[in-house]
Amino acid sequence: MKQNIVNIALVVKDYDEAIDFYVNKLKFELIEDTYQPEQDKRWVVVAPPNSDGASLLLARASKPEQLDVIGNQTGGRVFLFLNTDDFWRDYNHMITEGIKFVREPKEQDYGTVAVFEDLYGNMWDLLQLNPNHPLAIRTNR
Repeated sequence: MKQNIVNIALVVKDYDEAIDFYVNKLKFELIEDTYQPEQDKRWVVVAPPNSDGASLLLARASKPEQLDVIGNQTGGRVFLFLNTDDFWRDYNHMITEGIKFVREPKEQDYGTVAVFEDLYGNMWDLLQLNPNHPLAIRTNR
């Protein structure tokens, strides 16, 4: 059996401002942006460049309870983990783009990591896994 997590829904305030952040600042690719008239919403999917992992479905909040979780979908924990093949290239690019880091780069047993916030305050790990880390081995198969 083979299964994959395809999309992770990220609740956003506005489609276009979220696209601007992920595509223009983080350099993600816009995979799809399709209007769905029956629900008056858009199906917006972005993914890191050259990624074959899960994508983000940018889901505009449509109810008050959804508005309340924008920027805090995991109760203050790191929400998403962006693995890179060159930590310092991406870290320096993100600093240049004005992305806020809430934890500075640190070398850990598993690799190099720093924590940044997206445009709404969701926390992300930017990390470069060591080549012998189980996830690095798994993704390089």
